[in-house]
Amino acid sequence: MKLKRFLLRYYPPGIILEYEKGGFLRTKSIELLDLTPETNPDELVEEIRQSEPLVTKAQADQVKQLVIRLQKKQTQQDHHRFCFSKELKAHILPLTNVAFDKSGSRFITGSYDRTCRVWDTASGTELHVLEGHRNVVYAIAFNNPYGDKIATGSFDKTCKLWCAETGKCFHTYRGHMGEISTLVATSSMDTTAKLWDVESGEEVATLTGHTAEVLSLCFNTVGSQLVTGSFDHTVTIWDVASGRRVHTLIGHMGEISNTQFNWDCSLIVTGSMDKTCKVWETVSGKCVATLTGHKEEVLDVCFDLSGQLIATASADGTARVFSTATHQCLATLEGHDGDISKICFSPQGTRVLTASSDKTARLWDAHSGVCLQVLEGHTDEIFSCVFNYEGDTIITGSKDNTCRIWY
Repeated sequence: MKLKRFLLRYYPPGIILEYEKGGFLRTKSIELLDLTPETNPDELVEEIRQSEPLVTKAQADQVKQLVIRLQKKQTQQDHHRFCFSKELKAHILPLTNVAFDKSGSRFITGSYDRTCRVWDTASGTELHVLEGHRNVVYAIAFNNPYGDKIATGSFDKTCKLWCAETGKCFHTYRGHMGEISTLVATSSMDTTAKLWDVESGEEVATLTGHTAEVLSLCFNTVGSQLVTGSFDHTVTIWDVASGRRVHTLIGHMGEISNTQFNWDCSLIVTGSMDKTCKVWETVSGKCVATLTGHKEEVLDVCFDLSGQLIATASADGTARVFSTATHQCLATLEGHDGDISKICFSPQGTRVLTASSDKTARLWDAHSGVCLQVLEGHTDEIFSCVFNYEGDTIITGSKDNTCRIWY
């Protein structure tokens, strides 16, 4: 193996090693999730050298400089205030979802009008219209970090894979969409989930075991496991390589609204219509915490990129931020006048973004719960909101058929 170069990843903090093996270019990452401005760079570099054979003594100083750059990034204060940039009359019917590519230069929108559209972020120009679904397009994703493919999931019970550059449809799969790696995962109203090969379009595995609709899926960071959430009140962890069930997570008393792995794949968070959120150990399948406090259904849940914080959004009009380590509620985000259907952290983990049926999106301090900004202008409920990778651009998508870009 021959190391070619180091690449820096700010969110979450890490160093990517690009190396050559057997004539092929490969990558592996050194995770630095515990890095703080107080970490001793020399001691950390020595730990990296001991655990990673690709990093030699001669490269120690180069790695140290990368660590220092990451620490400087962590100390930068985030005082950015977002300003409305432009409104795009994106679709002829309400939007369901929005998503950025890794660079933030393009984004996609899904809609009740049965299409997905690809947009240039800077100019607001429509690049492609992805047509072919026969019902609402509700799930959309780029295959980040590459960004050369787009997956769309529809209520027509199919998922389609498209070329992001040309808008051409590569494959159509039966079932609802998960995420993309070298595989696409789809779930279905027939209680199953399926794994499909991205290149060939062939079915790889059928995952059976749920007894009601499967509407939530999430791959772990490395693509080795998939988690599914069902209306049967259970969550299942699957081994992707074999298609076998690893654990069934039992404990919720209502339908599962969302599921997500943390970055290092050690934990899973689940939200439910039973008004609670649960945290589970991936390896054992054990429930380690039940996060309570909401008075109505939990509609969305997420980890921050470091995995240290969990955010929940509820039909009671509030959101909450919890500590992953202590399971304590750190902040209650109050101010919306309607359901909160979507929640996400900024890449830095210092801010939380919420979308509500009250026609606004709100930006909050993740630690104090103070509302920093109200993003107004939509004329109907907001279904979706998202940060770009750098955290300096927001897109909101609404039932008013438009999306708004905020810088």
